Amino acid sequence: MSRAATAAGYAAFEAEDWPLAGQRLAEAAATLPKGRAKRTMWFDAALAYKFARDWPRAYEHGLTAASLVKRGKQEPAFWNLGIAATMLREWDTARDAWAGYGLQLPPGTGEIAEELGPTCVRIETDAGQEVVWAVRVCPTRARIVNVPFHPSRRFGEVVLHDGVPNGERVANGRTVPVFDEIALFTPSDLATLTVDADAPEQADIKALAELFADERYGVELPSTRRDLCACCSGSTVRQDQVIPVGRQQVLLAAPLEHARKLLDRWRAERPGERSWENLHPAA
Repeated sequence: MSRAATAAGYAAFEAEDWPLAGQRLAEAAATLPKGRAKRTMWFDAALAYKFARDWPRAYEHGLTAASLVKRGKQEPAFWNLGIAATMLREWDTARDAWAGYGLQLPPGTGEIAEELGPTCVRIETDAGQEVVWAVRVCPTRARIVNVPFHPSRRFGEVVLHDGVPNGERVANGRTVPVFDEIALFTPSDLATLTVDADAPEQADIKALAELFADERYGVELPSTRRDLCACCSGSTVRQDQVIPVGRQQVLLAAPLEHARKLLDRWRAERPGERSWENLHPAA
């Protein structure tokens, strides 16, 4: 039974039939004596269910896998358990999993909502993948802090991301990892807006961005978009700041009427120089 289930499990794993792989590997792992093979197989079973996005089973088998390894040794079984527990909002288990992995988070209970520094996340949009800037709020979640170019995704979303980086971005002398999105965790109610703005100088664009940022909203310039192939996207990419001037399309994340007021305030600071028109939800 164990050999047959093991062979079937890893054949399914190789074929990326994740539900079958998880089922067969769990069946085999349950029959094995304590030891490395048992630890590995429970880990792989939980991993298969993570790939299948079957979070209850990933959580169940993740608990077993983590119980078989040492705490504080950066064992990946704890990381995968932390991901599954986070997705299920099992916050006590998630906190214990991060501690078991060897991370030190501020003490607390309930949802983890910290400011753990900048990162980038490769998200899925209706038009394909896009790398966005974000702030990590826990070891496996990040809040998007720039306006995605495609309106199917939104500024302020919190996404669940994987633990292994897939590329780097270098900006302002700082290198941050790029993580792949696993799932949307918390939606954002800030739909993307578009506006035609005339900004004669770089200082005008900076002033607009700062005006929105001061109220925790977002500004993005579609003209700065840089499309990369999958290979290049997964490498180290330098993102030098580029600020186009003149008349251009600008993406905004803010309630429509509030965006209108902020744009009016921005224009009033340099009347006759700055202007805007055609504010509407992005399609």
